[in-house]
Amino acid sequence: MPAVSVPPRTLYDKIWDDHVVEAKEDGLALIYVDRHLVFEVSSPQAFEGLRSAGRKVRRPDCTLATVDHNVPTVSRKNFQSVETFITEPDSKAQVLALEENVRDFGLAYFGLKDRRQGIVHIIGPQQGFTLPGIVCVAGDSHTSTHGAFGCLAFGVGTSEVEHVLATQTILQRKSKNMRITVDGELLEGVTSKDVILHIIGVIGTAGGNGCVIEYAGSVIRSLSMEARMSICNMSIEAGARAGMIAPDETTFKYLQGRPLAPKGDAWDQAITHWKTLKSDEGAKFDLEVKINAADITPTVTWGTSPQDVVPITGRVPDPATMADPAKKASAQRSLAYMGLEPNTPMEEVKIDKVFIGSCTNSRIEDLRSAAKIILAAGPNAKVAPNVYAMIVPGSGIIKQHAEVEGLDIIFKRAGFDWREAGCSMCLGMNPDQLAPGERCASTSNRNFEGRQGAGGRTHLLSPAMAAAAAITGKLTDVRKFLGKQVTVNTVDLSALKTVSEFQFMDEAPSLPSPNSSISNPLPASASPSSVTKFATIKGIAVPLHMENVDTDMIVPKQFLKTLKRTGLARALFLTLRKDPHTGKDTDFILNRAPYDKAKILVCTGKNFGCGSSREHAPWSLKDFGIRCLIAPSYGEIFFNNSFQNGLLPVILPQEQCLELAKDAEAGLELEVDLEKEEIRRVGGAPPVSFHTDPFRRHCLLNGLDDIALTMQTEDAIKEFEKKRTAVWPWLDGFGYLGNRIPVVQEKKVGKTDW
Repeated sequence: MPAVSVPPRTLYDKIWDDHVVEAKEDGLALIYVDRHLVFEVSSPQAFEGLRSAGRKVRRPDCTLATVDHNVPTVSRKNFQSVETFITEPDSKAQVLALEENVRDFGLAYFGLKDRRQGIVHIIGPQQGFTLPGIVCVAGDSHTSTHGAFGCLAFGVGTSEVEHVLATQTILQRKSKNMRITVDGELLEGVTSKDVILHIIGVIGTAGGNGCVIEYAGSVIRSLSMEARMSICNMSIEAGARAGMIAPDETTFKYLQGRPLAPKGDAWDQAITHWKTLKSDEGAKFDLEVKINAADITPTVTWGTSPQDVVPITGRVPDPATMADPAKKASAQRSLAYMGLEPNTPMEEVKIDKVFIGSCTNSRIEDLRSAAKIILAAGPNAKVAPNVYAMIVPGSGIIKQHAEVEGLDIIFKRAGFDWREAGCSMCLGMNPDQLAPGERCASTSNRNFEGRQGAGGRTHLLSPAMAAAAAITGKLTDVRKFLGKQVTVNTVDLSALKTVSEFQFMDEAPSLPSPNSSISNPLPASASPSSVTKFATIKGIAVPLHMENVDTDMIVPKQFLKTLKRTGLARALFLTLRKDPHTGKDTDFILNRAPYDKAKILVCTGKNFGCGSSREHAPWSLKDFGIRCLIAPSYGEIFFNNSFQNGLLPVILPQEQCLELAKDAEAGLELEVDLEKEEIRRVGGAPPVSFHTDPFRRHCLLNGLDDIALTMQTEDAIKEFEKKRTAVWPWLDGFGYLGNRIPVVQEKKVGKTDW
């Protein structure tokens, strides 16, 4: 028989095909998850769901937990317990809940006493838990970071966290293929952070909607793993489901010897497979974007969206020059919030705070980059008067690594605050926040309104640019510090690249036999569904004329500390409904009758629900009484989260959204009929038809729970796991064994008891 010809496939196609457990006729597929990262914010409700249904975690060996989002980053020298160390009640409750959950469900955990603790997207790669070719998920949108290793990695909502814990699978619809190629040579002072900010500026925050982006080109191939992670990290800011880079020798060198990377024969077998993980010649991409490296300069944001970028040598744009009414209105709102005047040179913008950290830029390479700028500024360089600058390493291991290299001496001598590992001021869930009106040069990933603190103003930039801003007290072109002779007596600069990170890593546990049974069988009985049925909704609709409505705006981060899915009605659009300075009600439309009783929301702008994966956004909408959303397009994670909670997100052309918004402004009711898939209007206006995914429509109409449905495919999951063990044995049995609370105590560099 002649050989079957296989059409060329992209990297994304290959990983997708390798992980389909069961494909449905309508295109939805049950996908197997190889690695699951868990943390304190998006997991409490998921574990509570498991308890209520009497379910176990199916694959503890494929799950790793830590605390990061709302832990304090002050010194832990006197740390005794979570109860005494964390003073904020809700943050304490979440951390204690996670410790109880990992204990009860038998999961590996890096707690506050463990030097491996850190930001979830830092520790996965650092430990070798993240590997090429896998599917990796976490309850955080920046899970896209892990795609730098040539894997499919994406954020999920809390309901999907529960689904993965219970079944080790997730229901997904395949995304489109998009390739962004960056060729040429980067100019002096340009880093990976500048590259991704430039890309987002070119394609916009909705440019990757519905896509998985593969980054390619000579520039991408030349980057370190740390730099590649920074680029993939912000794929979600470009609207993409995920970002990925094909693995190569740089990838393999980074992974070799890490605690959870395969060893011996398994390593050789893995390498053979990993080398096939690249897009075939002639593979079809639905969208292609080409970027010339010479066009990229040191870049900074000016507004309240990651797409609001400009070269550091540029000026604040003038909304009056913008032809698109929506973009013009958005720019005007951004400048009012940011307190900036059109045409202001960016290098004249003074700052109050500097934050170097986050899952985007808190790795050892980032800290070295910042330290070199401080050294280049001279032996007496200091943080500018009236500026507070903080540096937050991405993990305890990175902190220890930096201290051995002497980076902490450089930072502290210049007046920087040297902190412990955590997410910190990236989203300000812990005490690290901006006060209203304060302006921050930040290496994080989002500059949304209130992201780093209510009323706080954020400019995104690279670690080197942040260090330059700290020294000068204003946004500064980093190139002014480059090429200078550096002579320092107290620190040996040669040490900056000679210390191996593996001096700070623990040895891997011994591996069980590939044939050993490591999965927890699911209970035979199905649980009742938690999804509210949706048939017909009739009521007042609230019009919203905004684009890129992000989840930080829908529900501020302080409400992410809840342990329940309810009680969030007051949180909905709080930063718009309350004045951040006075706390009094504003004239925002949801504060006005009859819209304070709205059941339907009509947004006329694109990309509603972009940004974070926080499921709290649909929870707050539902608590307020809104059951249906109508918009031209949605952030993909938010779109999925809505269905999980019995909300119906309807997609309509922008012109029809504008027509329905006029009805809403006139105080007219709308009636949304999911069975007939139409929106009925009053006054003789013709109904508007819409289309919903058949599977999601069926689930909403019948109030069906995804987990209960997936449990019906138990035989297919077991069969897939047998194949997985036979073909990719290095993915089994690499969990940290015996890592129960209380966790391993801090001690000198060396072996850790597993």
